[in-house]
Amino acid sequence: MEINRVEIISIPEHKDFRGGLSIIENGILPFEMKRVFYLYDVPRDSFRGKHAHIEHYTFLVAINGSFDVTLIDIEGNTEIINLNKPSEGLLIPNMVWHELNNFTNGAVCLVIASDIHKEEDYVRDFEEFIKKS
Repeated sequence: MEINRVEIISIPEHKDFRGGLSIIENGILPFEMKRVFYLYDVPRDSFRGKHAHIEHYTFLVAINGSFDVTLIDIEGNTEIINLNKPSEGLLIPNMVWHELNNFTNGAVCLVIASDIHKEEDYVRDFEEFIKKS
């Protein structure tokens, strides 16, 4: 990964003739889970995210289907990651701009956050994000 502190984390999975089971518990991620939500029925030409967090971390998992995550750090490095496996997720640290798009039909994005929703933790204006560097 070109962007510092961003990483793909493998989620323990168990597969047998009955199917797959993946488990995310405290200890897998470098933070305690405080908020969980998911995105679904996102039109293919829509964007989600389009923000950075001042303090909290986010972990994204493609539970079903796939989508792209565009990442931009405060130094201007850009990377696009395609998430498409329910057995791995993308750790996005604080102060990394992220945009989600190119959702396939039926895609579901699980989001695990290190904190509850606090509007003051969001940087929603890209120009403001660049100024904070």
